Amino acid sequence: MTDRGTRVHCPAMSNPLLYAFFGLIVGALVGLTGVGGGSLMTPILVLVFGQSPAVAVGTDLMFSAATKLVATASFGFSRRVDWRIVGRLMIGSVPATTAVMIWFWFEDRPPAVVDQLISRCLAVILAFAAVALLLQDPLRRLGLRFTAAWLQGTERHKIALTVAGGALLGVGVSLTSVGAGALGVAVLVALYPLRLPSDRLVATDIAHALPITAMAAAGHAFLGHVNLRVLACLLVGSIPGVILATRATVRLPAHLTRTMIALMLALVSERLFVS
Repeated sequence: MTDRGTRVHCPAMSNPLLYAFFGLIVGALVGLTGVGGGSLMTPILVLVFGQSPAVAVGTDLMFSAATKLVATASFGFSRRVDWRIVGRLMIGSVPATTAVMIWFWFEDRPPAVVDQLISRCLAVILAFAAVALLLQDPLRRLGLRFTAAWLQGTERHKIALTVAGGALLGVGVSLTSVGAGALGVAVLVALYPLRLPSDRLVATDIAHALPITAMAAAGHAFLGHVNLRVLACLLVGSIPGVILATRATVRLPAHLTRTMIALMLALVSERLFVS
């Protein structure tokens, strides 16, 4: 590890089975809903296991990259991804992700200050993710009205708006490991309500999340913000959870799952604000 990596204090490894259990739960949520990976795992690592925010973000990014890879392979996403939209998002997200990792590298403030900043940003983006989950249907209706009223004009602006949305997602994912799921879906629902039905929506969102999550994970690993023992235990639980969930024939109502996850994110956000 680099000297920068050794700056971040990481508590001793607790019960590996407990890490695997939480990996199983979060992996199942990702498989069932397409969201919940970074939104839940990072605060779990901070609030339950006492990992520092920087290490929690780095470890979760590695965890999310592996989990999303398994999820997309299990779904067979290559037939449902809108690669043109993915490309538009990446025009904004890749430079934004790179910029955040460069900022991390040159940041010379004390680790406690950086951890506090990450913790506060995490709390804010979790609150936004909770709202985005609850407003997914109104956003789709708004997008439909917007598209119907200004079909020609909006098509010109959609590219710029998609690039801007990708940039915001890149910053959010790199800084907090959150945003690729709930916020990514919200962006796509608002901008492409007709072009992306539910199955293509999730597939396209995950396809875009993979490269930026992998980039951010590699950057955090280079900085030493990854606990490999914790990561291994999380993956032991999450990979079976994702596979079983994506192949399950029983599905909870979408409104119910989104509401449950939104309430959990709101609670976690409040806990991070007061911690």
